[in-house]
Amino acid sequence: MRQLRGKWAVVTGAASGIGQAIARQLAKEGAHLWLIDRNHEALSAVGDECEEFGVEVKVRVIDLSVTKEIEELATELLEAVPPIDLLVNNAGVAYYGATTEMDDDAWHTLMAVNLHAPVLLTRRLLPRMLEQPEAHVLNVSSILGLVAHRKACAYHVSKYAMVGFSEALRAEFTRTGLGVTVLCPGFVTTRLFDRGMVGNSPNAFQPPPPWLCATPERVAAKAIRGIRRNRRMVLVTPLAHVLYYFKRLLPGVLDWLQTRRSRRRRNQAKTGRTTLPETSVNRRSNPL
Repeated sequence: MRQLRGKWAVVTGAASGIGQAIARQLAKEGAHLWLIDRNHEALSAVGDECEEFGVEVKVRVIDLSVTKEIEELATELLEAVPPIDLLVNNAGVAYYGATTEMDDDAWHTLMAVNLHAPVLLTRRLLPRMLEQPEAHVLNVSSILGLVAHRKACAYHVSKYAMVGFSEALRAEFTRTGLGVTVLCPGFVTTRLFDRGMVGNSPNAFQPPPPWLCATPERVAAKAIRGIRRNRRMVLVTPLAHVLYYFKRLLPGVLDWLQTRRSRRRRNQAKTGRTTLPETSVNRRSNPL
């Protein structure tokens, strides 16, 4: 999708973080917007900001964990004139903690927002989007959709699935003029895990050092470039590139490193040392 000016784009999770940055960047490019989030106050503020670029903005407060609300949104979008050209599935929630501590409600909520909502919204809008001369779907995943770590199992499951969903859509519809891109950033200076659900882990999530992080604005710029060039996958931050290619080229080594650490933790627990001392190395072992 080379031309964004005058197109209509839907951005979910637009009230903050990466979604907010993508919405702002699209507005700068001259794209009209449907902004979706459950935070009414913050979403309205983003909408007002985007309107300053001279584009039309429609704000909808939707809880993406509720199927009925997604269906109602999809119906409204299908009836919209002009039709939707670009769908950005960005909304997401996180959980940090042992998988055995995660209750069913938390698991279902995370899957509903991170996976079921974007899949359902895409499926509903796809027939109309395929009628357009060109259209595009941007699915926001994560490096955690490509490389697994501890204490984020549900988040991994949802983000791995978004990578597979994107690849399947691209394989099926790329010859029809539909572009599909999956965005996989590394550490980003958002409050995703701060605002997410947390288990009863003795070690709370520690944010990574700033030098390992990308800003939402940088991620948004990379995303827009990926849409323009119809990139299959967009990785953001050097760390994301290193982890991605390390796993592709040396998956056994990565597995050995993770298994070795797990064995060391288990042995320490048996000797009465249940936690490791807080060091910068330990903090960096937290999920992205």
